[in-house]
Order: sequence, then structure tokens, then C-alpha cells
Amino acid sequence: MTKYSKLALCALVFGAFTFTSCSSDNDDPAQEASIYERLGGTTMVADPDNAGQMIEQGRLSYRKVVNTTVGLIVADVQSNTTGNLSPHFAPLLTEVGAGNTTNLAVLVDNLTDFFSFNTGGTNAVNTYRGLDMVAAHNPAVNNRMGRTSTNADYNKFIGYVGAAAVQNGVAANTELYTDIVAVLESLRDPIVQ
Repeated sequence: MTKYSKLALCALVFGAFTFTSCSSDNDDPAQEASIYERLGGTTMVADPDNAGQMIEQGRLSYRKVVNTTVGLIVADVQSNTTGNLSPHFAPLLTEVGAGNTTNLAVLVDNLTDFFSFNTGGTNAVNTYRGLDMVAAHNPAVNNRMGRTSTNADYNKFIGYVGAAAVQNGVAANTELYTDIVAVLESLRDPIVQ
């Protein structure tokens, strides 16, 4: 290596070191806020469903979307349209029809926990304790599941989540909505069996 090349290499290394050591961590795109944080994160707000209690805004945002999604699924099931998701929820619907809503509440909590935890909610309140996605959607393992899912079923579910996101103002943020859909798509393989 010539003397000139060694000098140029030293200048390049020194320059790179100087510029990287002066850069701000806030300029790093990898430091982008999590989906959970963009939904309100750990900011505590009054829980509209539990008077006098507080809830993290991120968790509340997910709970609203989950509740609306469940409502849309139930409305579709009650309309008796072809291709509705009732076969998946047959055991649960039987219980709810008999007045037992305990397992419906468990489903809503599990979905809220799952999405909160897996999109950046790190508080112990957001810890998902349910089955993994393969077991949860396999009727041979989970007697709460009425049948296995097809791609068409999962597309319909994603559509319900999208409609629920629109109803709850989440879809107004296109980038956030796109990120949520990407999370849902990442779950397709373990859910569709």
C-alpha cells in the first residue's frame, strides 16, 4: 500500500468515526415507535368500561378494536350469510346463547393481550398467557375452536379487523394501519392450517 493510500484510508476511517459519533440517536429510523406506542402506549387514561379505573391508552385502543371486531363477527353470524365465521366459534356461541359470557370475555382479553404484547406493550398487564397460534386454532388441541381456518376465513377476519380499525379511528393513520395489517399477515401461516 502506498503512503498516499494509507493516508487516504486513515482520513476515511477518522471521518467515518467523527460523523457517526456525532450523529443523533433520534435520527435512526430503527428507533421508530412501536405500534403499541403509536396507539397511545403507556399513557394512562380513564377506562370507559370500568368507572374509576385507569388503563394504558395503547391497550384501550386494542381493546376497542377487538370488541368491535367481535361485534362484527357476531352480527355476521346472526345474519346467517354464507361464509360467515360461525363454525369457528360454535362452542363459544353456544355458551353465549345459554347466557354464559365468561369465555367470550377470556377471548377478548386474550386477543387484547396478544396484540398489545406483540406490538410493543411491555407492561405485565399486556402479557399474553394463551395458547400459541397453532394450538389456539387447532380444534384437536383447543376445544374452544370449532374448525380449522382457511385463507378465505382469515381474509374475512382481517376484513373485520380493518372495519373495526376504521370505526375506532385507527385506520385514519395509514402507516399505522399498514403496520397492523402486516402483523395480521405474519400470523396467517400458524392460523390457517
